[in-house]
Amino acid sequence: MIEAHLAHSRETTPPESIHALPADALRAPGIRFWALYEDDTPLGCGALKDLGNGLAEVKSVHVAEPARRRGLARQIMTFLEAEARSAGYKAMALETGSALLPGFDAARALYRSLGFTPCGPIPGYAPDPYSVFLRLGLDPRSE
Repeated sequence: MIEAHLAHSRETTPPESIHALPADALRAPGIRFWALYEDDTPLGCGALKDLGNGLAEVKSVHVAEPARRRGLARQIMTFLEAEARSAGYKAMALETGSALLPGFDAARALYRSLGFTPCGPIPGYAPDPYSVFLRLGLDPRSE
């Protein structure tokens, strides 16, 4: 699943703008990774990375091509939000491909439909014309 995610990034994104993590990096402290299965077949995945100060970064959201258009990406994102809330995060943020990268149109639409709004670069990133940064507040007192 991670190799498919990385392959998609390499096919659609200039090398200097790829922010997808390889499997070994997803094992780092502060990162929690989940996979969605149907029987023994992996269908999708997603991760949360602790950025400190109550902020979780959404990483590695991917749905296998044969399993797309079944609402699984939304299911993964809803799960990640519930996990982030349960862990006490105040917000989730993410980086995804900008409109200069049409392979990310569906992802941007999904994130916006889930309430993510544009924000500046998140910790660890610099401004990049190929990146869009989005944020979702999780603390009901701050919304």
